[in-house]
Amino acid sequence: MPKRAKSHEIDLEREDVRLSDGTRLTEDVADAIVDDDVRRKAGRPSLTGAAAASPRVSFRVTPEVRDRAAAIASDEGKTISELAREALEARVQAS
Repeated sequence: MPKRAKSHEIDLEREDVRLSDGTRLTEDVADAIVDDDVRRKAGRPSLTGAAAASPRVSFRVTPEVRDRAAAIASDEGKTISELAREALEARVQAS
């Protein structure tokens, strides 16, 4: 079995390394892959704007409420989560 090279042992300027789709691996391509991977693992952005996890709230509803909420959210170009968040925030503000 051939020895696998470690990333710090490869000079991408001199060596022709190819990805599975045939694309040549360059420093720029490698950086983009790392950036994409880090972004994917980072999860959703915080609602606070800070680099902190936003608390989660979950609850059950009837199928009819879920279907109606989905229709309203779709009409407004929102997700059900956005619709629910707005409703809960409005109720809390009104108290």
